[in-house]
Amino acid sequence: MSKSLILCNCLGTQALDPSAVSAASGLSCSKVHTALCGAELDAAAHAIKSGDAVIACQQQRMTFETLAEDLGVDAPGFVDLRDRAGWSEQAEHAAPKMAALAAEAVLPGSPANTVDVSSEGVCLIIGRGEVAFDLADQLKTALTLTVLTTDAAEPGWTRDYDIIRGRVRQLTGALGGFELRLDALQQIEPGGRGAPTFTDPQDGARSRCDIIIDVTGQPALVPAPQKREGYLKADPGDPRAVAALAIEAVQLVGTFEKPLYVRLEESLCAHSRAGQEGCRNCLDICPTGAISPAGDHVAIDPMVCAGCGSCAALCPSTAITYDDPPVSHLLLRMQTLARTYRAAGGEAPRLLLHDAHGAEMIRLAARFGRGLPADVIPLDVQVVSGIGHAEMLAALAHGFAEVDVLLAPRTERDALDRELELAEALGGGGRLRLLDLEDPDALSEVLYESAPRAAIAEPVLPLGNRRQIARLAAQTLNTDADAPLALPPGAPYGAVLVNTDACTLCLSCVSLCPSGALIDNPDLPQLRFQEDACLQCGLCSNICPENAIALKPQMDLSDAALTQRVLNEEEPFACIECGSLFGVKSTIDRIMEKLAGVHPMFASSEQARMIQMCDDCRVNAQFHSENNPFAGKTPPRVRTTDDYFSKRRDH
Repeated sequence: MSKSLILCNCLGTQALDPSAVSAASGLSCSKVHTALCGAELDAAAHAIKSGDAVIACQQQRMTFETLAEDLGVDAPGFVDLRDRAGWSEQAEHAAPKMAALAAEAVLPGSPANTVDVSSEGVCLIIGRGEVAFDLADQLKTALTLTVLTTDAAEPGWTRDYDIIRGRVRQLTGALGGFELRLDALQQIEPGGRGAPTFTDPQDGARSRCDIIIDVTGQPALVPAPQKREGYLKADPGDPRAVAALAIEAVQLVGTFEKPLYVRLEESLCAHSRAGQEGCRNCLDICPTGAISPAGDHVAIDPMVCAGCGSCAALCPSTAITYDDPPVSHLLLRMQTLARTYRAAGGEAPRLLLHDAHGAEMIRLAARFGRGLPADVIPLDVQVVSGIGHAEMLAALAHGFAEVDVLLAPRTERDALDRELELAEALGGGGRLRLLDLEDPDALSEVLYESAPRAAIAEPVLPLGNRRQIARLAAQTLNTDADAPLALPPGAPYGAVLVNTDACTLCLSCVSLCPSGALIDNPDLPQLRFQEDACLQCGLCSNICPENAIALKPQMDLSDAALTQRVLNEEEPFACIECGSLFGVKSTIDRIMEKLAGVHPMFASSEQARMIQMCDDCRVNAQFHSENNPFAGKTPPRVRTTDDYFSKRRDH
């Protein structure tokens, strides 16, 4: 059954064209209601009962969800046409955008992967006694408390919670699984007369808890504390902030679903090989410290990960991919928006990527200001910090004339700035922007004042992983490129340059290359290279004993990047015994020059000849040499029956 779009003009404040929306989106549209959430609520109830209804209103979503619950049916779908299109200075031209938004709204969602997190309410309060004790008195009936005082405040006689002194050396984990290491730990002596006394200080104590409340007024015990679930921090001098912690803490008891934001494929990770460090993009960019080295690859703590997506945006090998939702789902939404907009008669749409903060700015701009231009299509994502160069270029390849990313006040910009620079070098052409605005009116002004640009004539559908998407999009956007595109330092695409005079073809680089971009030839002394596989991780240049390798960030859009080419080759050496080819002639000659007649093992001419033999002939020559290294003692003679009879005395 096809979806049915239930329209409402919100008391006549917006113009809707049901026929245009239906023709382009493929949805059947109802008549245009005026007060669907009020006087015409019966019409909404009838549509919801019939099933497969999509209500064109987000403001009164709770009303319609409650109505569906009362009717005993599933809640309908929702799409916001009013704030994103209908309330605009260019509302008379908004039909193509409305059709695009409606078509995107009915796409099937991507199922989220989650893990259950259990918190039993075991809470540690850290701070000065005066503040910590007052907070503990508020929470003692709701949580299992321990107060860690950072001063010498008298603990009092309460036994409603434990009181200790000390300092936190290390804190790891998140909600439901914090682990602490404490130094100078002192506990109250349970017995004795007079004022409570403490035990002697001890270092290295370990403890676990579900919730941490930090009212020390000192720097946080974890990076990005606002992103660490279960870690609550406030200024002890702000009574309202401290009281708010108490309210928030009691809500953190129970079982919760924690999204698994990213997926890690360890075999693709280019962090390290054989003790040599290569890529560390994710380690350097992660704001929460959720990523740590784990041998040849990295490890991600899903309990600490806050889902900013920066690691996935910067990962050169696609070992880390964003999974809530995956990139393929985001590209499907982009493609649906662009295709439907053009099908409805629109030309050169612009894409505005935003998160929840951006959605609120759009609503305010629509209600009190100019709204969005008719050609600006907003696309909400969970976080904009995970938008990488591949997504930006894919949007242009889908047929968007421009791509703007609207930042929130707390958006991590480091990865976005790098990815924007890379996307521009790959074909952005000045059509990509980061909008760091906090005023809804300023947002409208920037979008209305942008000079119109043309979209590509023949949009494509980029598929595959991020690297494949970026390459296909770059080819689409650079049809006239006749040379490799120069990229900024640190780009994940490029060539390997080899100094052939210094290279000895030891092939250490081949053994460490994590992506197979550097390849040997099993039959000849050759170093081969396939550019599209190169991650520019630097492992090859780090391991090269001759410092013969340099990296050149670029993207070759021709088919030559998909084939192997020879970076260095030399004449092989022919075994002096059997003639089979092995090794490198120049290397064998240098070894002969340095060792023959000089080193004790190769003092004689016969010993030196072994350097010029292949593996099989060398073993054979050693076996038959005068000083055979494989020779053992002369084996004893085999005893026979006659030997036994000859020693018997009875015959």
